[in-house]
Amino acid sequence: MANLPPPPTTLASSSGASSSNNDRRLSPAEQLVLDICDPKLRENALVELSKRRDIFQDLAPLLWHSFGTIAALLQEITSVYSLLTPPKMTSDQSNRVCNALALLQCVAAHPETRMLFLNAQMPLYLYAFLNTSSKSRPFEYLRLTSLGVIGALVKVDDTEVIKFLLKTEIVPLCLRTMEIGSELSKTVATFIVQKVLLDDVGLEYMCIKADRFFALGRVLENMVTSLAEGPSPRLLRHIIRCYLRLTDNPKACEALRNCLPDLLRDASFSSCLYDDPSARQWLQQLLHNIRVGSPAPRGFEQMRRLSGTEGSLCLNLGCLST
Repeated sequence: MANLPPPPTTLASSSGASSSNNDRRLSPAEQLVLDICDPKLRENALVELSKRRDIFQDLAPLLWHSFGTIAALLQEITSVYSLLTPPKMTSDQSNRVCNALALLQCVAAHPETRMLFLNAQMPLYLYAFLNTSSKSRPFEYLRLTSLGVIGALVKVDDTEVIKFLLKTEIVPLCLRTMEIGSELSKTVATFIVQKVLLDDVGLEYMCIKADRFFALGRVLENMVTSLAEGPSPRLLRHIIRCYLRLTDNPKACEALRNCLPDLLRDASFSSCLYDDPSARQWLQQLLHNIRVGSPAPRGFEQMRRLSGTEGSLCLNLGCLST
């Protein structure tokens, strides 16, 4: 966070009342950013900035380059780590952290600050929230907002972003959320996995080792089964897109011949996909690829046996290791 724009005199004024002459010349966004560094004003500043972040131009660079602002946001995030296990976070505490996370999402999404955010390894501070298992509202809200930050990073196709995320625990953490999260959290987590797969580096990563592919396959299959009871067109389209992308890998395509859920082979989701022509086309292409896919390269059967997944390839897999 070098080359910080506010001069020391301006920063000093942030600790005083907002009625000072210097502060009155600041824009509303600049004043609120300065207020983040004042513990007495921080909570209100977080609320106002998170609510109005879409209308403040260049808020992300302002947040990143303002002295002490990112450190204050990290302080908000790390201050609740002790409340994660055992789970004892209140709604007010969760909302406050989520407001800080919303500002980090703004930084992650901006082209000027995205790589700075990534190079500082900021996503790692969010992983503790994705590793929780509590389904209570405060924890689910925290999980969803954290996923939103990662989603902002992957929304723009960038191999460097994917490479960074693959070096961390993001894939197993997303798989975990795809199993235990709410419908919305599952949707965002599946979108992140989809974006990982759409990158050639990400597809190779997920298919080069059998345990990674089978872990993903098991989670996708479980979600498809659950959607038969409570359909979600938005979630289903991301699941189908993940499956379709996997067919671009010969080994994965061959495996899907055996473990693609029957619910995707028949007309079970016809009504769910009625208003989504793109998803219907993806599903048709998926089934076509599986029918005409080339035989698996030598070595895949050995990988399958080593993974302990004889029989149904996507069942009975407990390992989520990447």
